[in-house]
This record gives sequence, structure tokens and C-alpha cells, in this order.
Amino acid sequence: MKKTIKRILWGLGIILALLFLFFGWYGYRASSEMKKLRPVETAYLIDSIYTIKDDIANVYLIKNGNSYVSIDAGNSAEGIKEGLKKLNINPDDIAAVLLTHTDGDHVNGLSVFAKATVYISKQEEQMVNGETSRFAFFKNSLSGRAYTTIEDGQVIDLLSSKIQGILVPGHTPGSMCFLVNEKYLFIGDALSLKDGKIDRFNQFFNMDSETAAKSTAKLTQLPNAQYIFTAHYGYSNDYKNAVLSWK
Repeated sequence: MKKTIKRILWGLGIILALLFLFFGWYGYRASSEMKKLRPVETAYLIDSIYTIKDDIANVYLIKNGNSYVSIDAGNSAEGIKEGLKKLNINPDDIAAVLLTHTDGDHVNGLSVFAKATVYISKQEEQMVNGETSRFAFFKNSLSGRAYTTIEDGQVIDLLSSKIQGILVPGHTPGSMCFLVNEKYLFIGDALSLKDGKIDRFNQFFNMDSETAAKSTAKLTQLPNAQYIFTAHYGYSNDYKNAVLSWK
């Protein structure tokens, strides 16, 4: 009996030690990768588009009349509140939030937009219902917030803007980019921008980098696009030049 208990304790000890080592390694790698991120500062950008820098991530706000569509919801409620205050924008004026995916740094400020309709891709639903997760014991969450799903290629009308969802699985299974009025492309974590050129996103954070590399090719074939906005690497006002050498 005592030997059995000892074996169980030894087994539990080994499991805990392995978990400790794994999370220590993961935390170190994640910290190293996050130092590479280059979000732009909170500001008005161009053509009624604003951005909020919330720690490591950018949220984009598209204004039409007195209302806004938000691309993603930021890393923290406090960071979003601070950014909105700086831009003199009332959070109740955010009519819709389009989530490129549901990782924490894109959804943690969602509670600030209490009156907004939330949209995610149909394929990303598996990340919030527990069907798929990065780790067995962690899943993404919208904290019970209701949402509407969008299919690949679907065009929705929001505040007089036509917004097309473009599915780009890889970073997460349901990662989605949003093309606004065929001109403004918001890509979330699908790709990065370096020296004005698109590049692969940090592979350490991708759930499937091979799929990401294949799916993002479609983002280079948008004939009327002029601007490209990333969640962690700023934006470019020269889409054609940004995608020119992508392979």
C-alpha cells in the first residue's frame, strides 16, 4: 500500500515538474517573441480610421457618421478605455466589433463595447466552444458574449460600408481578414509588416504555420486594395508594394 502511494506521488511529481518546465519554456519564448512586435501609437490614421495601441496590439476603429466599426477588441479593458478617452470616442458609439480571431490580446477589451454586435468567422467558433484549443486545458473565451458568425467570402453591410470576410486559417483555424469597401485590408495576425513588406507572422504563435503560409497567399490578389493594417506591426498605405515580393 505504501509503495503504491509512493509511486503515485512520484508520478504526480514528475507530471508537475514537466508542466513547470513546459510553461517556463513557453513563457520565455512568448516573451522573446512579443519583444519583436511593433504596434503603432494611438492616433487618427487616414480616411476616418483610428487606431488604439493596447500594449502589444492595435485595434482599428472605422468611423461612419457618429458610429464606429471596431476591428478586434484589444488586450485589456483598461487599455481600450484609455485609448478611447485619448481619441475622444464614446464606447457606446461602437456599433460592431469584427474579431479577426479570438486570442486574448484581441478580445480582452470586449466588455468595453457593451452595445456592439460581435462578429467572428464560422470556423473560429470551435475556438470558443471548447472543440479546439491551443492547449488541452485552456480555451479561448468571449466571456459569454453573444456573437454572429461570418462565412468565408461573405459580404456584410455595416454603417454604409461593405465588409468582406476572408478566411485565412493558420494562426487559428478560423482567423479572418476583413476587406472594407475593397480598399482597406485588416489582417489581424495573418501576416506581419517589416520595412513596408508583408512577411510571415511569428510562427511560434501560429497553430499551423504551414496552413497559414498557404492561406495568406490570397491576400496578395486583391486588385482594388490600397491599405493593409496589421494587429501588431502597424500599417502600410501602399498595398501593392507591400505584397509585391510575397512568395
